[in-house]
Order: sequence, then C-alpha cells, then structure tokens
Amino acid sequence: MKEKYDVVIIGSGLGGLVSGIIMAKEGKSVCVLEKNQQYGGNLQTFSRNKTIFDTGVHYIGGLSEGQNLYQYFKYLDIIDEIELKKLDEDGFDIITFDDDATEYKHAQGYENFIQELVSQFPEEEKAIRAYCDKVQETCDKFPLYNLKVGKNYYQDTAVFELPAKQFIDSLTNNERLKAVLAGNNLLYAGDADRTPFYVHALSVNSYIESSYRCVNGGSQITKALLKKLKEAGGEAYKRQEVVDFNVENGTVTSVTTSNGNVVRGDTFISNVDPKVTLKMVGKENFRKSYVSRIEDIESTMAAFSLYIVLKPGTFKYLNHNYYHFKSTEDVWSAFEYTQEEWPKAYMVSMGVKKNGDAYGDNLAAMTYMNFDEMKPWEGTFNTAANKNERGQTYEEFKRAKEEKFITELEKKFPNIRECIEAVYSSTPLSYRDYIGSNRGSMYGYVKDASNALKSFVSARTKIKNLFFTGQSLNMHGILGVTISGVVTCSTILGREYLVSKIQGANNIEEVKR
Repeated sequence: MKEKYDVVIIGSGLGGLVSGIIMAKEGKSVCVLEKNQQYGGNLQTFSRNKTIFDTGVHYIGGLSEGQNLYQYFKYLDIIDEIELKKLDEDGFDIITFDDDATEYKHAQGYENFIQELVSQFPEEEKAIRAYCDKVQETCDKFPLYNLKVGKNYYQDTAVFELPAKQFIDSLTNNERLKAVLAGNNLLYAGDADRTPFYVHALSVNSYIESSYRCVNGGSQITKALLKKLKEAGGEAYKRQEVVDFNVENGTVTSVTTSNGNVVRGDTFISNVDPKVTLKMVGKENFRKSYVSRIEDIESTMAAFSLYIVLKPGTFKYLNHNYYHFKSTEDVWSAFEYTQEEWPKAYMVSMGVKKNGDAYGDNLAAMTYMNFDEMKPWEGTFNTAANKNERGQTYEEFKRAKEEKFITELEKKFPNIRECIEAVYSSTPLSYRDYIGSNRGSMYGYVKDASNALKSFVSARTKIKNLFFTGQSLNMHGILGVTISGVVTCSTILGREYLVSKIQGANNIEEVKR
C-alpha cells in the first residue's frame, strides 16, 4: 500500500468498484479499502454444502446488446467477462396469490409483456398498454439511465411526485391486474403511501427489456471489476476496515484502518451508507443542519432470507422468479405484519450452475423483516473477518423463522421439504454487518412522493474532497448503483466529459449539448 493516492475509496461494493475503475481509467492512482474478506458488497456470494448462493443479486436487467446496463458494462470493459443465462422470455417474473392457482407472467420485451398479460386479462389491453407507455415515458426523463447528459432532472419535480400505487390504481378497476402490475415490488420495498412511480418504473423497465441470471453467482461481476481496476492501475485491499477519517481545515487528509494503516489521499469516495459515513468522519465536521437532514432520512425495510440446499435430482430448476402474496391486499403492505401473519409475501429465485442439468441445487427465498425484531442482539457484530457468536436465543429465533417460512413455501411447492438437504438463513443483522447498511436496509433510503427531495443525497458532501456513492445516492440495484458510480465520478470529472467517454466506448454519437 502506498503512502498516498489520488483517490481513496472506502468500501468495495459495486458503486465503489465502478468509481475506482472510472478514476483509474482517467490516470488517477486509486486505492479501494474493504473491511470484509470478500469484495463486492451485495455482489458477494457464499458457499454452503458446495453450493453457491448470492447474497443480494438474484437477477439483472438491461444486459442485452445496446441496452443501458450493457452499455455501462461495455465502457467498464466487463461485458465479455460475465457468463449469463437469460430467464424465460414469456415469464421471467411470475406473480401468484394464495387464493388463486393462476400464474401471472411478466414477459421480456414490451410487446411480449403486453400480449402475455392481455391473454390473462383480455378486457384490459388499454390499461396494460397505458401502464407500459408510462413506465417508458418516465424512464426517458432520467438522462444517465439512458446514457445522456440532459438537464438536472431534479428540476422536474412532477416526475418525483406521482405515487406508484395511485397511478396503477388509476388504470383499471380490476384489483387482480393492479396487484399483478405491482407484483414484483419487493424489488424496491414498495409502500402504498410513499413510493413514487419513478422508483417502480426505473426498477422494472430494465427487467422487461431483458432479464438474466449470473451463472455461478454475482461475484463474477466483482471479479471482472477487480480485474479491470487492476489493469487500469488501481489497487484494492480487503480486511482493511476504515474506522476513522482524519479531517484538517475542512478537508479529509487520510483514513485510518482497524489494523493501524493510515492511507492519505487527495479525494475520498465513501461507498458506505451516508449515515454510517457521517459517524465515521465525525458529525462535528459537518453543519448540524446537514447531519440532521441525513439522519432524518428513513432507511428502507430490511429482509430475512432463506437459503435452501437441495438434494441432487429432486427439485426442477425454475428459469424464472416467483413473487407470492397471501392476497392482493398484501401487495403494498406485506411489510406491515403481525408475528402470526409473517411472511405475507416472498420472492423465490434459484441459482444457475455452469453445465447445470434440469434440476436445481439451491433455492433462495426473501421476505420482509422489521429491524426492531433484532433488538435483543442489536449490540452484537459478526462478519467472516470478525467472528462473533450472537448466542443460543438468536439461533433459536432463526430456526423458528426458517421453519415458519418453509411451511409457507410448502403451500406453493408441496414437495419442497422432502427435497431439502440443508437450510441456512440471514437476518437484518447479517445485511447490517456484511453490507454496512443502516438497520439492515435492503435498498438504501425511502423515496417519498409527498416529499420528493427529502431523500435526495448528493454525491458531493459538505467536505470539499469527500464524495458519496452507492445505493443511497439515487437508485439501488445493479443498474442503479452502476449509475451512482457514474454520478459520483461525473461530479468530480464533469458529466458531459464522462458521458462522452461512455458513449465513445459504445460507438454512440457525441454528447448533444
């Protein structure tokens, strides 16, 4: 490790690695510091019983040639390094309900998406087409989503103030169709009272355009990014937890790691949750009003995830995801539950192996969990790099939740219990400790249609050489966080300049001013 770098990045999540590559490609000396023994944040995978599980990335959209994430990955030069499997074109996401045996399909390609739903809701073609038109029209308002410069979209507040549920409800009186259109809102922790439609649109559009799974897990994206970072001259170090920022005269001069390394730099980019970053930097180094504004932003819901190792040759591989609800009423309120009702909704996905056969070797299921359920163990901390036991009561809590969740899955997959070889799970504490998210939040900060700018966090902090990146900046997900890295670096390098570089890598015409 050098004594000083042009750019020091704290956290090797997707936003941090993307920022690192961009700055290294610009000739800057770059150092990425990661606290865990594995790079990648939500891209991390883990192995149980010789089976690979993803921690957060179950599928990716927008990766067919010419689409937005494809173009970003081409600029980063990783598109040819990733092995993908395309999900079922006629139903990559399937929405189901306890009281209805029908499987409602979200298909790839807008016309295919429309025709598939019209076949199930023949009287509702007008509503379905209006929905698709609005999704695409909304996405067109976000320049970087479309690899354009454009004006600062926060000047157009109307796009932020339309509630998702309100718009979907306005399309039709068919309650089942409304629930199906909003049925994969576990992608963004949809809230009936607050979630803006733009969050829904940006989340689902790229998946409708194309949907893929990473063969052998999302960590291959991390490996590809690290390779390109090093090829560009950047460096990355794991087991280097930053515990302190050293600030002099309103400027960060260095960071100190838990094992005593002091790393100096000219520019610092934090890929750690802004709330956590402020604590690390020292709140006294910011204006009280700024600290209060960041601290007052609500974090999104946390999750409980189930990881099931399947016995060989017992459970057919499913080349699609399931989003299941107890009823249509639960689509927008599944995070509000009693212990008796839990889980009111869940998402099921399967891993795909290289040279995989007709049978799957693992299944992952995710549902909401309130962080307050973690109160008895909130003071404990456990990662692979810093092993600590949370105690017998925590293990008993997990076992009880696993059993209840499997019982719920049995309603959908009656033979699943006899296919199980082993069961593992993660709680909001796992997300908090491994990913560094506030209160185990799945998707950064809550976006509220009634107060559009409240959760807006600028990449530029109130310290002139400290910047944020990651899912709390604009949007979560692989595409959203990739764009966050671009947003951060464009704040430093200039947006027009950086977008022209990305367009150039894709042989797109020069930036239109």
